[in-house]
Amino acid sequence: MARRFFLSVSSSLLKINPAAKCTGIRGTKRLYGTTTRRIADSLNNGRAALLLGLPVLSALSYEAFCRFHTSALVCALEKDEILEQADYLYSCAETEKLYELLVKYKDSDEAEFLWRLARASRELSFLPNTDPQRKTQLTSEAFEFVKRALERDDTNFAVHKWYAICLSDIGESQGVKAKIGNSFIIREHLEKAIQLNPKDATSLHILGYWCFAFAELPWYQRKVAAVIFESPPTSTFEEALEFFLKAEEVDPNFYSKNLLMLGKTYMAMKDDQNALLWLTKAKDYPAHTPEDKQVHTVPVWVSCGRRHSAPPEDLSPYVFCRSVRKLRSS
Repeated sequence: MARRFFLSVSSSLLKINPAAKCTGIRGTKRLYGTTTRRIADSLNNGRAALLLGLPVLSALSYEAFCRFHTSALVCALEKDEILEQADYLYSCAETEKLYELLVKYKDSDEAEFLWRLARASRELSFLPNTDPQRKTQLTSEAFEFVKRALERDDTNFAVHKWYAICLSDIGESQGVKAKIGNSFIIREHLEKAIQLNPKDATSLHILGYWCFAFAELPWYQRKVAAVIFESPPTSTFEEALEFFLKAEEVDPNFYSKNLLMLGKTYMAMKDDQNALLWLTKAKDYPAHTPEDKQVHTVPVWVSCGRRHSAPPEDLSPYVFCRSVRKLRSS
């Protein structure tokens, strides 16, 4: 009987509203005292003595809960501040500071920290002063971070986006078979990222770049791919253009390379007027990052509306022939 009553009282005490303020404990002492007296009156003295400590222990437990709840709230606020600071440093291209801020959380189980750390590691690997050995280490590190992020949260569009990016980087050091095999997975994750966030311009741009790369693939590389895979990845310039334009629609002028790829895609489609329009926009884009500077340093040759052997990964300033220059005034 006493045991059942004890459990009943314990159950009722556990129903204290967790949203109540800690200062509310002071006003509950009368309730605890009344409860104790009722227990003491209804039970024999020996067992009642054991239960007299229950209200005090409950109060202490509630105080502990309040402290824990407050601590969790503070941690949540600190997390939001750190993530906000990380995004600000990324937007300012403060790559080294960004990495130093986030690497302290490399053992975190939070996907929001892990994908941002993967992004920071990757960006650091592309800095001009990063030696080749360190670059390889950072590339591998970035992929491991984002892989852990995906394991913890596969509903986050940024996790899928950066998984695709980091997997592509890893493929650069692997053979042709691995790179082609990875390309299927890369597209799958980019499409998932766009599905989760259709307004993310970066995911749209990267998928456009993926389409462009396979649309531009020379015939002999297509033959090699067909030998390795029964159905190798394929795409068209029209599909690439669709993604590049969509990226520009959701976030105009967000990225110098998207402007560049629009120009290059129009060139591949023999649309010189639109090619000149977007290439000029890319040329005039302010250079804030190493990638922006790259867009201003590697030539794209246009001659009488036809492109001549510009490497697909290195596209930039523009030397236009006389016939194409006339398009400016038309």
